[in-house]
Amino acid sequence: MTTWHVTDQLAELYAAGAAREPDAWSLEKHVEACGPCAVRVSAAVRAGAAGPVLAGVRAAVLAAVPAPAPTSRPRRIGAAGRLLWAAGPALRGAWAVALVLVAAGAVALAYGAGYAGGRPVLLALAPVLPLAGVAVSYGPYADPMHEITASTPGGGLRLLLTRSVAVLAASLPLLTLAGALLPAYAGVPGAAAWLLPGLTLTLAALALGSYTGCRTATAVIGGGWLLAVLAAPAVQPRAGDGLPLPPARALAEQLTQLLAGATAQGGWAVAALLCAGLLALRRQAYDLPRSS
Repeated sequence: MTTWHVTDQLAELYAAGAAREPDAWSLEKHVEACGPCAVRVSAAVRAGAAGPVLAGVRAAVLAAVPAPAPTSRPRRIGAAGRLLWAAGPALRGAWAVALVLVAAGAVALAYGAGYAGGRPVLLALAPVLPLAGVAVSYGPYADPMHEITASTPGGGLRLLLTRSVAVLAASLPLLTLAGALLPAYAGVPGAAAWLLPGLTLTLAALALGSYTGCRTATAVIGGGWLLAVLAAPAVQPRAGDGLPLPPARALAEQLTQLLAGATAQGGWAVAALLCAGLLALRRQAYDLPRSS
């Protein structure tokens, strides 16, 4: 809990439009959660030069608005509902349904249809699903309230990271659990082998999104991953005897190269650190309006 509060002097400077920009941002963010400071700032604004103007606007609006018709009592939203709303559009939309369908479909394919390659398929798709969640979590195309939320002190990269964490918190355990339930496939890494690559691809999409926008960045990063795991086996599907490999076996060998072993995981860890550093350097790009 913060011990910092808005002083009378800062409230008067803010009301007069003379507060420094960092102080004004801190004040605006603080009064979102501190009632006494909000009252202090409101009183300072009403007592300042803008007070009569605001009073006149309020009186004109109240005079122009007809009396409200009697309505039923508004439905209250519980803590879980507020948390779900704050987590972003992804967890409230079709992405969450698609996430459950992919996880359940892989398990059903393995145990219902007897398909042995369920784990390689899930490992190939798992890193793409968080990217899709990030793509539909932030931006004017995904959130009707984007312009309002992005203009607040808590908007921009902070809001994007909050929603990205919500996407990862929903997808990582569900997809890892589904992978653990699937039958083992010879040569394929464990169910958790995609976690670090998935995190790295998400950070890469966020860093690239500071240049191109989230939607374009996630499409490029997700498409690159799918190209790496699906196209490469299709180009070189030959076994040692020259015969084509079964699709599941070819996919398994490609996933082994990308995910298995300390060298591969170490490479993903280094890439994650580089992407996180680039994202930190580019954080102010998310404070600018963007159309994609």
